[in-house]
Amino acid sequence: MSEQNLNHIGFVTLAGAGPGDAELITLKLQRRLKEADVIITDRLVNPLIVKEHVKKDAEVILAGKQGYNDASATREKINALIIEHALKGKKILRLKGGDVAFFSNVLDELITCRQNNIPFEIIPGITAASGASAYTGIPLTARNYSQGVQWHTYNPNSNYSPDRWKELAHTTDTLVFYMAAKNICELARHLLQYNESADTALAVIEQATTIYQRVHISSLKNFTKDFANKEFGSPSIVIIGNVVKLHEQFNWFATTPEAGSIFQELEK
Repeated sequence: MSEQNLNHIGFVTLAGAGPGDAELITLKLQRRLKEADVIITDRLVNPLIVKEHVKKDAEVILAGKQGYNDASATREKINALIIEHALKGKKILRLKGGDVAFFSNVLDELITCRQNNIPFEIIPGITAASGASAYTGIPLTARNYSQGVQWHTYNPNSNYSPDRWKELAHTTDTLVFYMAAKNICELARHLLQYNESADTALAVIEQATTIYQRVHISSLKNFTKDFANKEFGSPSIVIIGNVVKLHEQFNWFATTPEAGSIFQELEK
């Protein structure tokens, strides 16, 4: 890149837009939304965030990525968009659902920026696990329930060894699985195969923190029977462990009428 181009290079903000509720974004992200010339936004970003905060003359580019969907925007296309607009001196906001660094491909964008001498910043967001935990009343760690938490992804290409499955099945940590919506019954069967305590509680949370949130509670031994024919919507997150038992007592979101009305008004 020539010195002349470097003098006119743009700036990239890589930011997390939270788990779904449009109010769960940072003040810094609100400011960047108002300043950005170009917003490249993922499928899981609530459209209200863009609608309410982006300036009128900003260019909004939908670059959704979705597993099992060949129509998803490729990493190469997204990286090319960043370079194209940076070379025009634009302020670019790359907006991702949840947190920008939790099971996201932010490394690709970071490498692109470094290789092309594009200055950048990273703004964190509330990840799906934190949002689902808060909006279901399931603390991921709670005294006398769990002292640790592990984050994982699961799909048919997850190459966990038998020893690793055994470790996961016997841990006292809370287990959180991202990207498991289409394979949850298979995940439960893997854990059950190595788990002597088949009564371990399991929760699947669909579209956490939104008015469409649905919570499905079962156990490792009963999950396949309870939900064998159920197709869980994307995004869904899975929480496994003793902390799931707290949901019934502390499920504030489903039992507070004011909560639902707030978000319904936002989406009108």
